[in-house]
Amino acid sequence: MRKPLRILAVVTGLIAGLGTAAPATAQVALQVTAAGYVPGTIRPSVSQATQDAAVMKYWNFWKANFLSTKCGSGTYAVLSKDADHAYVAEGEGYGMTIAAMMADKDSQAKAIFDGILKFVKAHPSVNNKDLHAAEQNANCKSVNGSDSATDGDLEIAYGLLIADKVWGSSGSVNYKAEAVRIINAIKKSEVSSSTKFMLLGDWGNDAEYKNSSRSSDWMPGHFRAFEKATGDSTWGQIRTKHEQAVSNLQSKNAPNTGLLPDFVVNTNSTPKPAPANFLEGQYDGAYSWNACRDPWRLGADAITIQGSAALAQVRKMNTWIQSATGGDPAKISSGYTLAGKKTESGEHPCFTAPFAVAAMTDPGSQAWLDKLFNQIDKFSPDKTDYYGTGITLQVLLILSGKFIAP
Repeated sequence: MRKPLRILAVVTGLIAGLGTAAPATAQVALQVTAAGYVPGTIRPSVSQATQDAAVMKYWNFWKANFLSTKCGSGTYAVLSKDADHAYVAEGEGYGMTIAAMMADKDSQAKAIFDGILKFVKAHPSVNNKDLHAAEQNANCKSVNGSDSATDGDLEIAYGLLIADKVWGSSGSVNYKAEAVRIINAIKKSEVSSSTKFMLLGDWGNDAEYKNSSRSSDWMPGHFRAFEKATGDSTWGQIRTKHEQAVSNLQSKNAPNTGLLPDFVVNTNSTPKPAPANFLEGQYDGAYSWNACRDPWRLGADAITIQGSAALAQVRKMNTWIQSATGGDPAKISSGYTLAGKKTESGEHPCFTAPFAVAAMTDPGSQAWLDKLFNQIDKFSPDKTDYYGTGITLQVLLILSGKFIAP
């Protein structure tokens, strides 16, 4: 049985011997473009230049601190300095999505994207060669079972669809074909054929884990894009299944907060929060280091799709967090029970930043969104925190109107 991918993102300390980080190129000015967001979506009140500067600060920091060229000529790999191994699948997926969305802002973005894809393809899962082995050590060797993690594969496929949208697929890499290949593999090996819920990985269909799922893998925007790319209506059914599960969990388990648990069990009957120590730790059934991504993932669908079920879902989260903090983003804690009790003290960007995307869905939350942006903007990125840095950069891309939904 493989071990969990996500280790608490508070682990610090550099990993020795991981290779030279990719050099940061000169800062490139962002082009102001109209955001294709649904009517009623709000954005920070600060100037576009201020928003763009925040994006570029994080992009250049991310390139300088989290890209390794050690794993082969023409290869880039995203360092996961705060995870349990040097390279993890979610990090490579984040790197591809980020690089594709930076295509018109940095001429190095395509080379980075292609280099990460090269790394991904060089490390296939032992269970399905079209999926990515979830973890590699400092010597670039797949470890810990060499099987997959669903969150990584979902993001890798999504990144490829963005790449097809921004660069096309007539060049040296057919991004669309690569995406479809992975999407079909996800359906085969990471979606339960009986329940239509996402599995934890291509190892997650055994007796112990087959009826469990990770709420941060319930990404309606990804499922929409997969259906569009493949023409396979099953992805619409998968999306609907997860949308219904979010609403039911909120209603039954978090009526006052709207928060979702890291892990969900009983997906074959009535889904409910996982018990403590189900897979990763005592907060497996709480809003913790996985579920912290939910306001961002659901919010991204709410602001790009008219009539998205995620709209009401993230507004519930948005209303609660404003009340719980008294309108002070600095009081957002690193985890909560589903009833809203703090589980861990201290502020962390992977909890703060996603709530900004939720705030974008509510026209009455302009002042709150502005406070969130200011709080995020004043964070000093941590060179040991790939998880928080990658999430914050993706949130800033959305806030600044640069999000690309394929």
